[in-house]
Amino acid sequence: MIPEDSDAQHLLIAEHVLGLHGREQAAEIERWLEQDEDATRLASHWREHWLGAVELLDPVPLPPRLWRRISRRIGADATGWWAGWQGLWQSLSLWRMVSAALLVALVLLLGPLRVPAPVYTVVLQAPGEAASPGWRVTVSAKGDLQLTPLEDGDYPADRSVQFWTLADPALGPRSLGLVQPGEPLVVPANRVGGVESGQLFELTLEPPGGSPGDRPTGPILFIGRAVAL
Repeated sequence: MIPEDSDAQHLLIAEHVLGLHGREQAAEIERWLEQDEDATRLASHWREHWLGAVELLDPVPLPPRLWRRISRRIGADATGWWAGWQGLWQSLSLWRMVSAALLVALVLLLGPLRVPAPVYTVVLQAPGEAASPGWRVTVSAKGDLQLTPLEDGDYPADRSVQFWTLADPALGPRSLGLVQPGEPLVVPANRVGGVESGQLFELTLEPPGGSPGDRPTGPILFIGRAVAL
């Protein structure tokens, strides 16, 4: 049964992605995901979250004695070993234990300081036109930013479009570079700096080559705030 509480649903989907549910419950959750777009997005988020967490783990080679034991086991009774291996491979209880062990290992090994950073998105819209998105900003767990056009804009040929962000009003806006209309822009993490929920991003129309100072001088074309996924 799918719980109505949102926190319980989040936990249910996280467990489902790890394969911790039985066949019937997993099938019920899959039917729910097919019908609920928000649940489907949350499942995708959890998959990316755990894949990102796994990437933080250093590979550990098997000890030589374990390889020797495996070789002896295969050589001693290949047929019996293969039959036993097939049984284990198809065992739901085994995979539940493996998934649970991986979850515990991730929590213990990564700890609170090594959990992947949040992923952010921003929809940039023309001021006063909430239903007119023009660009999308995505910030990866590694901090890299991608600016993607959602429409073919019409900008004056003798002006430049400049990309800005504002994290701390006391420090003022910071330029992230010039934008070629209709073309995506990738900004590496070392230029983006830290990103947090509510952080402002905007595109402004500036003189050729960009603003002559460290602040926007022209009108705002598109603006939006970061939302953590």
